[in-house]
Amino acid sequence: MLTTADRVDLTWINVSRCTYRIILRMFKRILVPVDASPASSAGLHVALRLARDQKARVRLIHLASQVPLGRTRGAGMTVQELFAAMRNDGRRFLERKTSLCRAAGVRTDDALYIGLGKHPATVVVAEARKWRADVIVMGTHGRRGISRMVLRSDAEEIIRTSPVPVLLTRK
Repeated sequence: MLTTADRVDLTWINVSRCTYRIILRMFKRILVPVDASPASSAGLHVALRLARDQKARVRLIHLASQVPLGRTRGAGMTVQELFAAMRNDGRRFLERKTSLCRAAGVRTDDALYIGLGKHPATVVVAEARKWRADVIVMGTHGRRGISRMVLRSDAEEIIRTSPVPVLLTRK
């Protein structure tokens, strides 16, 4: 029996004569880790479809951990210049992804993390806890065997340590 305390959107759809179905809104906050990979783009598109269906809010999270190439002057960059360049690149990347989400009609915000040596799975799980996400939706490369052992699977670690369900999609 449903009570008013349940977070439920009652939508009545005529399935057949005198038969009705209730569609429950399960996910209100969808966390989506994004990077420049095709797998990440596939995960974002799945998250957008889910968000539109569930009338949910999406938070994009990006870990800027790559050193920007072609930005060095003379002998190199200071640490402050390096982190500023990483922040600027990460912010521009997130702005492009956020505008894509908003164009799809999805309420979106974002979180940018800067750092070398930070493990992506740790950052994603911490953000899921902090933001109180209902689900994490992400793309995966679907590696198997030796390549998975050598290259490590962030998706696998997120699944093992996440406090919320994780929906994976392969490119």
